Amino acid sequence: MKAYIRFSILPLAAIFLLFNSGNVFGQADSYVTISGVVKDAQTREVINFASVSVSGTDIGTVTNSEGEFTLKISNTLNAKSIEISHLSYLNKSFKIEEYLGDEKVFFLEPHVFQLKEVNVVPDDAKAIVKMAFERISTNYSEKPNMMTGFYRETIRQRHDYLSISEALIDIYKAPYTGYLNDQVKILKGRNGRNVKKADTLLVQLQGGPNVSLLLDIVKNTDLSIGLNDLDNYAFELSNFANVDDKLNYVISFKPIAVKSEPLYIGKLYINQESMGITMAEFTLDLNDQEKAANMFVQKKPMGLLFLPTNTSYMVTYKEQNGKYYLNYVRIELKFKCDWKRRWFKNNYTIISEVAVTDRKEDKITRFANQDQFKTNMILADKIQSFTDANFWEDYNIIEPEQSIQSAIKKFTKSMKNK
Repeated sequence: MKAYIRFSILPLAAIFLLFNSGNVFGQADSYVTISGVVKDAQTREVINFASVSVSGTDIGTVTNSEGEFTLKISNTLNAKSIEISHLSYLNKSFKIEEYLGDEKVFFLEPHVFQLKEVNVVPDDAKAIVKMAFERISTNYSEKPNMMTGFYRETIRQRHDYLSISEALIDIYKAPYTGYLNDQVKILKGRNGRNVKKADTLLVQLQGGPNVSLLLDIVKNTDLSIGLNDLDNYAFELSNFANVDDKLNYVISFKPIAVKSEPLYIGKLYINQESMGITMAEFTLDLNDQEKAANMFVQKKPMGLLFLPTNTSYMVTYKEQNGKYYLNYVRIELKFKCDWKRRWFKNNYTIISEVAVTDRKEDKITRFANQDQFKTNMILADKIQSFTDANFWEDYNIIEPEQSIQSAIKKFTKSMKNK
């Protein structure tokens, strides 16, 4: 007999907990590969989630949490350099011909704005945010785009991976004006599960990459953090930052209204000249843990306690030809599950991320209904198991961390032994 619990991460997204009582480039060698680690030029510390792209194009990826990346570049592009950028660092170009071969180290110089570089220091942070949202139609695309992306979700019980799901996806990115929703189509994917570890409690994420798209706070002001009603929050100009070599306001926000569901605490990065939102980092307000838990839990068996302990959300945008486009989204949720009157208590972590690796804006059409990955679907149930170490071939992906690489090897070996 199985009972299940359902938790919402965001509207239209859910986690299921089940209790068990019993080709882009064509031919091979038609591309070159650049790989390595990005580090701070002064401290030599790794820089995670940096944007890495082929100069002058929309082709790219991001560094993982260990600062590592691999970028595959088609020879047909005749590309000469790549560009690496990150919050509070100077953008830097690297010649491709000088970084071929073994993994290299790419150093970025930190840049902290001095107050003398700021011409005007505004005293109304809320007015800055309001202006940023008023300029959405100017700063973001008013026509649909077709994006290629790489999506990964991992589910851990303490330090053990219960599931790793990865997929190459097409994203129909609807215009930022109007009411059309974004769409996702799975092109290719794979999944590995630690069934033995998951015998007692099986955790699954519903919605997959659709959850990530909801974190586009510019498009989904009402479905994400509730910035459609600015009166819910107090805003403060807390700092300045360098984003893509341009001055950005750093606007901190925290809830001041009391709602039936908890609100969010975080930061918005807004370009001083264009007033475009370039980045957002935020977390769910967990001060009222019962209210926060009720936000996640939709249905659960009697006797199971669910407690969210930490949430972390990040979304970044990349400017190209005067418009900002979705670049990277990351979600991390930590929670505890505890059965009353039973010797059963565990900590879980779910991480999902999507990196946009290419973009087109010509002859774009929406996906047919049967081709869409729906918000009520579970990615792990729609893709194949790990069997091939070279599964991604020529595609650009987010380089897996060492712990994920080890888990993938175990999953692949397990499937081959069956």
